[in-house]
Amino acid sequence: MELITKADIPTSDFKIDYKTNLVFIGSCFADNISRKWACRKFHVLANPLGVIYNPLSIENFIEKLSGTNTELWNRWDYQGNFSGEELDGIVHSSRKFFAKADVVFITLGTAFVYFLKETGKAVANCHKEPADLFERRLISVDEAAEALRNIVKCILKARLDSRFCENDDAGNQNDEKNTSRDVKIVFTVSPIRHLNDGAHGNNLSKATLQLAVEKICQEFANAPLLDGQNVSAGRCCAAVSYFPSYEIVMDELRDYRFYAEDMTHVGPIAEDYIFERMCETYCSSETIADMKRVEKFMKGATHRIEDASSPSTMDFARLQIERAENLEHVIDGLDLSKEKGYFRKFI
Repeated sequence: MELITKADIPTSDFKIDYKTNLVFIGSCFADNISRKWACRKFHVLANPLGVIYNPLSIENFIEKLSGTNTELWNRWDYQGNFSGEELDGIVHSSRKFFAKADVVFITLGTAFVYFLKETGKAVANCHKEPADLFERRLISVDEAAEALRNIVKCILKARLDSRFCENDDAGNQNDEKNTSRDVKIVFTVSPIRHLNDGAHGNNLSKATLQLAVEKICQEFANAPLLDGQNVSAGRCCAAVSYFPSYEIVMDELRDYRFYAEDMTHVGPIAEDYIFERMCETYCSSETIADMKRVEKFMKGATHRIEDASSPSTMDFARLQIERAENLEHVIDGLDLSKEKGYFRKFI
């Protein structure tokens, strides 16, 4: 007897393993899910300048990160406050990672967008400035779809553009390793509800996002190469798909016990379940087994050291380093250098 209706998730045409470079951009749900990959030691870049909720601001962020938009960064582009030096450092390191991304998850939170009246441009964050500086409205499906279309093109361009590829040992750019792999783009709609406009307004917003995503997925379904968009080098294609995070919560879990105390954010059990469904979709059984081995190691790696100078601590540290090296040897792409460096301090 089936007591739930499971969300249908099509078989993925790609797999994630420990060699995969993962990028998560979007709402706070992107942060929450990305942490589950990162704590299992996958290679992850997540919202380097803070959360971004709406499609237009995500488009602007990715345009600037990829170099498609050469305008200077300003405070309306991101969450938080950064000095010029901090901003330059984050953007530089993020571009290097972004250029070699294998899978980019874009998490859309809302179709309600704040526009700065002075410029007419969408803002990622209002920074608690007076409300009369902004106009807020629900964007149309076409506006959202146009933003998503540009996001796909910018992600592909970033992979192909040699300006953002690191030099290899011979000093060559745009090497085969960085450009021959296809980049995959996965859109998802955050299950976190935005209830400032009421339940109906939230549903209109989420429906706008879902219709826009469906339009773009269909548009790119049989168009792997973006010919005519100045990115037609021919060795990299963009596979665009949708992961049903929203449907898993709304149609599969369907219970307030899976929400946090505020009844709008999803709780840890729901996040764990969504992550489990993602692993089932994008990871092989071998990778899932590797993840369990890494999880077991990380429990020991986060063990609290009571007496740093005791012989038993030294023995424990040596054992953890040995275990880390063994895992790195058998799991291709796994990097436990941070953990090994931590334990070497006790030897």
